[in-house]
Amino acid sequence: MKPVLIPRDRPDTVLTPVAGRSVQLTNLDKVFFPDTGTTKRDLLQYYADVAPVLVPYLAGRAMVLKRYPNGIAGDFFYMKRTPPGRPPWLRTCAIEHGSGSVIDFPIVDDVAGLLWVINLGCIDLNEWYSRCDDTDRPDYLHFDLDPVEGTPFATVREVALRVRDGLDGLGMKPVVKTTGSSGMHVYVAIARDPKQKEVWTFAKAFAQTLERMYPDIITAEYRIAKRPAGRVLVDYNQNAWGKTLASVYSVRAKPLATVSMPVTWEEVEAGIELDHFRIDNVRERLARVGDLWAPMKAKNGRFDLRPLLQGKL
Repeated sequence: MKPVLIPRDRPDTVLTPVAGRSVQLTNLDKVFFPDTGTTKRDLLQYYADVAPVLVPYLAGRAMVLKRYPNGIAGDFFYMKRTPPGRPPWLRTCAIEHGSGSVIDFPIVDDVAGLLWVINLGCIDLNEWYSRCDDTDRPDYLHFDLDPVEGTPFATVREVALRVRDGLDGLGMKPVVKTTGSSGMHVYVAIARDPKQKEVWTFAKAFAQTLERMYPDIITAEYRIAKRPAGRVLVDYNQNAWGKTLASVYSVRAKPLATVSMPVTWEEVEAGIELDHFRIDNVRERLARVGDLWAPMKAKNGRFDLRPLLQGKL
């Protein structure tokens, strides 16, 4: 794909990055990350550069918009419904919710759609785990490893390894990434058959089993006030219908513009840190190590969760 370059000589522009699809970009000089001076233009250029590896994980999935119109120093707000004035080529995903209302979520299928979303002030990207052709059958099982306040990141790494070992013991092949915020995400590519509630039920049982095995470092307690100090929450509840996590390669609204980055298990064992992966060095890493998240888009080798759902941990 031909590289997309965001002009540096003007504050607003119109690009046609994909098959003549026009995307208006505005306020390019606005500073989104005050500590580093990173501008909206820089953010857009980052996403344009990583689009070839990022877009396959977003395509065909509903996107929840988290908008920071004035960067990380300003207020943010969530949007599920596609805002008015969307370009005619942007696809949407109509999902009926429990209230009976139908929400048309935007879908990011290409670099044009990606730039359109980022131009709205989105910094991180939050797509659904299931695809729009069947929003009740996810193709990921995942765990959000969220440290209780004051818990060091070294404990998060330790818990990630315990989660890996547990999943390995069940025959799964988990992959891991930093969140870019405070924790780590462990994912497993699963065959797209069980419904979301079934995946959530398995994830809950797995997290509670780990809590019993490693009570000094792991909690599965979802109530914040009840979580013991020094632990890491193995958050199974993010597998519930309609929940989202920050996407792979997503920039986070943190002072150093850290990125949610796939890492190897060897890197976890060696002691990686969250600030090792930032908007300014991710492109070099991708050129060096490639897309470590590739198992999440592979059609073959996805784990069949059904036998485990019929038994017990």
